[in-house]
Amino acid sequence: MIKKYVQQNRQLVVLLAVFLFLLGWSYLAQYTSSTAISYSEFLAQVDKGNVEQITVKGENIHGRLNTPATFNDASYTSFSTYLPSFGDPELMSKLKQQGVQVNTEPKSDRILWYIVISLLPLLLIFWLIFMQYKRMQGQGGGLFSIGQNQARQYDHSQEKTTFDDVAGAQEAKIELQEVVDYLTDPDKIQDMGGKIPKGIMLVGPPGTGKTLLARAVAGEAGVAFFNITGSDFMEMFVGVGAKRVRNLFQDARKNAPCIIFIDEIDAIGRRRGAGLGGGHDEREQTLNQLLSELDGFEAHENIIVMCATNRPDILDPALSRPGRFDRRIIVELPSTQDRLELLHLYTREKQLDDEVDLDRLARETQGFSGADLENMLNEATLLAAREDRGSISHAEIEAARDKILMGLKRHGLVMTEGEKRMVAYHEAGHSLVGAFLPNADPVYKVSIVPRSQSMGATQQFPEQERYIYPREYLQDKLAVMMGGRCAESLVFDTATSGAANDLQQATKMARKMVLEWGMSGQFEHMALGSAGEQVFLGEELGKGKEYSEATSQAVDKEVETILRDAFDRARDILSRHRSALDDLAQSLLDHEEVAGEKVYSIAGISR
Repeated sequence: MIKKYVQQNRQLVVLLAVFLFLLGWSYLAQYTSSTAISYSEFLAQVDKGNVEQITVKGENIHGRLNTPATFNDASYTSFSTYLPSFGDPELMSKLKQQGVQVNTEPKSDRILWYIVISLLPLLLIFWLIFMQYKRMQGQGGGLFSIGQNQARQYDHSQEKTTFDDVAGAQEAKIELQEVVDYLTDPDKIQDMGGKIPKGIMLVGPPGTGKTLLARAVAGEAGVAFFNITGSDFMEMFVGVGAKRVRNLFQDARKNAPCIIFIDEIDAIGRRRGAGLGGGHDEREQTLNQLLSELDGFEAHENIIVMCATNRPDILDPALSRPGRFDRRIIVELPSTQDRLELLHLYTREKQLDDEVDLDRLARETQGFSGADLENMLNEATLLAAREDRGSISHAEIEAARDKILMGLKRHGLVMTEGEKRMVAYHEAGHSLVGAFLPNADPVYKVSIVPRSQSMGATQQFPEQERYIYPREYLQDKLAVMMGGRCAESLVFDTATSGAANDLQQATKMARKMVLEWGMSGQFEHMALGSAGEQVFLGEELGKGKEYSEATSQAVDKEVETILRDAFDRARDILSRHRSALDDLAQSLLDHEEVAGEKVYSIAGISR
């Protein structure tokens, strides 16, 4: 911490060191150069003829003896003393008689030196304040720039992003192409009496390329691009955010046609009056000013305001009414084809082995966003460089994917043989149930390598992406989740904490089947309400259940029935194939990881 402070304030530290040196030098020069003696002692040494030479400087006398003398039990040869204020007319005659060499110097003026020494700490303080002010100015946080526009303006002529730089997201590109057409030729739409939306909201999970899409629109249209995040408007002073909004739109009008992009708009656009603690004055004033500015500029000004969020459910309804952010474009997680395009895009400048199959990798990375894929390939590159390889193999890519999905390997974790055996049977139970059930996703790999997020894992990847989940698929998925607990019960006649996450996920899915999807016997065609949690505590307390307490008890029983059926199905499969369970668990103990093909081979299933 001290080293970091010294590096950041090197000039201040040097100046402080110089000040301390000068102060110490002045002290040493004044008190350690010679021995201070009394005037009487000086006269006595003169009468003895022991004084060799003296230097008279005003009232100060400095001299040197021929032989050492003692004063106050201290031996000295160099001395200093002062002339009496009333003078000594006989001194010069005594010095002549004793043959003392006398040197004279003009009286020095120490007032300036004392002024410098006294003012130096004050100068240090002013210098420190000035440097801090310059640092705040460099970060855009100067005292006189608190309310200025904090948006970063990109010059499309120097840094241009187009739709070619954005892989996938075809539906979003089609919607945004209208914005490009309007900015490049606004008369085409206006002559037909049409109006382009003033505000466009990009909604999607993190890492799906919402910011990149907004910049691509500006690049395609060749217009200015103002980029700012919702948190940039917030400040400790009330009213600063509103002023920054006004300045942002003023700068946009000067650079029209242009695009204003507000990322993470939920930082200032949260629903007003929600929760128990009341509103935040600064955020609400900023939001009110933004809504006012959206209503204030006209279509002919050629300004498009775009925003992005991954939490549209918490936004204030006033943001999405007609005339404001009335066009909502969903940017979904990439499909298999989109992931393939992204992989080709991110591997253009990477050296891949011939064995790397990007089509297979696209199918095996369901649920990955574009940012996840880029991160995975970068991690694989680092792993290949660590091994001094000239290219990236499928092994590095798979290791990087496991690192993202399950965390780092825990090399320092030492498990007992009993714990390893328990984990091996647990994961073997998951994988065997998944291998035998017809509607379950194919097993890709089973591992008992301990990682930061789990002690083992069974990876299943669907053959094709699913958008609708049949009841049979969900029932088989629940049985696979129960496979680990069933194996523990069947082999060891016990239950462990290793099944905690399985039980949580299974219970959540079973509750959704009852409450939302109408997949239970007693509530087969009813949606009783959401099983999710409310975003705001105030909403959760203020919104009561849509069903009675008796129905709530019936729901719990239905959830319990679904989970028990899943457990019984898994237990039946493992009981009938106990030998395969033992063989797979032993294979895991021997190799720690078993590929999906080996799992199906042990189970006696041909694929």
